[in-house]
Amino acid sequence: VQLVQSGGGLVQPGGSLRLSCAASGSTVSINRMGWYRQAPGKGPEWVSAINSGGGSTYYADSVKGRFTISRDNAKNTLYLQMNSLKPEDTAVYYCATDPYQGQGTQVTVSS
Repeated sequence: VQLVQSGGGLVQPGGSLRLSCAASGSTVSINRMGWYRQAPGKGPEWVSAINSGGGSTYYADSVKGRFTISRDNAKNTLYLQMNSLKPEDTAVYYCATDPYQGQGTQVTVSS
């Protein structure tokens, strides 16, 4: 399985971004998927997860109410819609499905 991420970039506080993660290869084996992030000088932080059908979603308290995870199984793509972004959301974001992860994408929230 290969996971290729897109999206991210620089946004002002209060702004929005959407991350995408396209899966290829043996996608039939993909079950639960999720996102985690790593800020400069800090360890990895789990952000959100979604089950195979997309009916169950999970969020870290730090992003609950602001981020929305979703997936389009027909397109083998995972999404993370990020609204009301804060400077503390600045990090490299990774999509993952055990044991695979994407290449990471930088999200910077700054005025």
